[in-house]
Amino acid sequence: MKYLFAFFVALSINAANLDSKFVRALHMVESSGRVGKIVGDNGRALGPLQIHKAYWQDAVTFDKTIGGSYEDCTKLDYSIKIVNAYLNRYAEKAILSKDYQTLARIHNGGRLGFKKEATIQYWAKVNKFLK
Repeated sequence: MKYLFAFFVALSINAANLDSKFVRALHMVESSGRVGKIVGDNGRALGPLQIHKAYWQDAVTFDKTIGGSYEDCTKLDYSIKIVNAYLNRYAEKAILSKDYQTLARIHNGGRLGFKKEATIQYWAKVNKFLK
């Protein structure tokens, strides 16, 4: 029975992929499209998508196939995998329905970020790049 459960967990990890248009908008808001070792949020975020260590840990715990280390978040392709895993964990339905507001607010404010008033301004910034 536990093998069947593991099979369904593996399926759900790969069930949804972020739209490249949304990823580009995040990238522009987080680092103006720059790549490399970008440190932000007073030293608490890393890379072109500004990943916090707890966010990274959450993502690699959810999708163990990602591997790597936190320092790998300096690479755009790796950061995209991290964001994809994190948002699949907490907002798979939003990925599938292309609910970019929910996705952006969770990326910015954590798993309950879509409920936080503080993430509304972040969403407005992302939305500008989606138009």
